[in-house]
Amino acid sequence: MLEPCRDPVTLDLAGLKCPLPVLRTRKALRGLAPGTALVVVCTDPLAAIDIPNLVREEGARLDGMEREHGLLRFRITTIAMPPHS
Repeated sequence: MLEPCRDPVTLDLAGLKCPLPVLRTRKALRGLAPGTALVVVCTDPLAAIDIPNLVREEGARLDGMEREHGLLRFRITTIAMPPHS
């Protein structure tokens, strides 16, 4: 079993428009070991709605969201989930 990373994985999606930030975040979440932190940075204002919804759907945990100088920054932690049926 893979050990979770101590340092967060950063996904820079600045400049991408909907739906790309959500699609790339989903792909990243599914490729990470449980317990790994993912930091997503983006500029698309719709991501403030879409990424928290994605995190809930994927069973991950949204640890925080910040807005600063036109950037949105999300800190997400992956959670172990049972296989999809």
